[in-house]
Amino acid sequence: MTAISLTPSYCRRVGAGILLVALADFLFYGQPAGITVFLFGMVLSGAVVAMHPAALSDGRVWLRPLALFAALLPLVENVSPLSVLVAIAALAVFALSLAGRLRMGLARIAGQLCLFLLAAPFRFARDFLRWRKVARRLGRRRIRLAAIAVWAMSLTFGAVFLALFGAANPIIEHWLSLIDLYALLERIEVERLIFWLLALAGVWAFLRPRLPGFVSRIRQAMPATPVARSTSTTAEDIVFGKAAILRALIVFNALFAVQTALDATYLWGGAALPDGLTYAAYAHRGAYPLIVTALLAAGFVLAALRPGSETSSDRLIRRLVYLWVAQNIVLVISSMLRLDLYVGVYALTYLRIAAFIWMGLVAAGLAFIIARIALTKSSEWLLSANLLTLSATLYACSYINFAALIANYNVDHSLEMTGQGVPLDGWYLRDLGPGAFPALDRFLAQLGSTAASGHPLLHDFPDLRRQDEIHWRAEQKNWRAWSFRDWRLARYLDKRGPLVVPQPTEPSMPDR
Repeated sequence: MTAISLTPSYCRRVGAGILLVALADFLFYGQPAGITVFLFGMVLSGAVVAMHPAALSDGRVWLRPLALFAALLPLVENVSPLSVLVAIAALAVFALSLAGRLRMGLARIAGQLCLFLLAAPFRFARDFLRWRKVARRLGRRRIRLAAIAVWAMSLTFGAVFLALFGAANPIIEHWLSLIDLYALLERIEVERLIFWLLALAGVWAFLRPRLPGFVSRIRQAMPATPVARSTSTTAEDIVFGKAAILRALIVFNALFAVQTALDATYLWGGAALPDGLTYAAYAHRGAYPLIVTALLAAGFVLAALRPGSETSSDRLIRRLVYLWVAQNIVLVISSMLRLDLYVGVYALTYLRIAAFIWMGLVAAGLAFIIARIALTKSSEWLLSANLLTLSATLYACSYINFAALIANYNVDHSLEMTGQGVPLDGWYLRDLGPGAFPALDRFLAQLGSTAASGHPLLHDFPDLRRQDEIHWRAEQKNWRAWSFRDWRLARYLDKRGPLVVPQPTEPSMPDR
């Protein structure tokens, strides 16, 4: 690689990186995160396109910006770890595709994306060291000294001319007197320098997208031809052979049939539980262990029925696998019902919502296993189907206001609102953030209008609720914090007016 081919490319990327760092400093440093994350993502995607102008010659190139824009849209709704993760993944795929370094296939794209994100924090440091090595190899006079020499004369004489103009022109002299070098140095903060370096390392990975080379080196080191297996019977053939797998499937189906029958009796049929055992305890005991059971079953099926293996072609084994996986799907559905019963008693939380989503993904994965066996698809097809389902689920979840969902459910099913269940955990509701304001308002209004005059939440929570709203409104005055979700919340608060909680009537004192 010559200095002529190396320097313009690096200079263009370094220039774009510096501009992006300056923009990141203006949008993010010491500022709340809101619509600015979406704006920065759009500018960064434009810079990526500018780094690869040749990619615009492709007639279908407009599909990539449309897909990227759709992936960035959740940032407009709300900035959350999930929406930021979706945006980063989409930007990485977009940058790799424009650079011509993306291998097609959902499973391959997922693997390349993981490698890209692992190597991204170190890409700038590695490229900088490589540039220095190339510079030394080409000679100091050709790059480093030449680059300094072309500016040395210009800057030296420019400073002399500026000093002369300052002596001759009182306006320029006044301008120069306003420059306080010590004040400028004091404004440079160590935290800000670290932020600049991190921002530069982050944007550089997208401006010069590359995948780490150790994977290709590992593949080259591996033998090209598979090692021939011995024709003699081994312990693995006995333990994991056709006969062993057949017997294992018979035993597994019998065990799972017992569990399925118990769930059908107590969960679906509503039969009375043994003395001392509540439905909540029954649900809590089984929700998560059954998911682990389903995952172990999926791993066993994948290992036992590898494509092209002797077991995969046996009709009886395939039918037993279908039956067993179907029972696993029923168990996952039972786990979701168990969790629903538990939530109905002990309220909803972020972790329990995540458990519902996870159980649904496990059920879908088991269904894909049946489809793979029935349609004789490859393992790559199975992985791609699961990745597509996971990606669609995460993208949809980035639009859901889980804080409002949890708050509304817990308020509507609380002891204070329904007369049954558990008392509302107001402190957890407050920790959910501004999204819980509407539900908390309904709850406080209900407490104030009923006979629950001695409820402990009525003493402190109205004032805390007002303080939280004042703090949130002060943050929203900064345009950087805007999001579509916050805009909708602001409309609700404006229509509601000042928070008014009816004060409970004090009981009258008897005459003495």
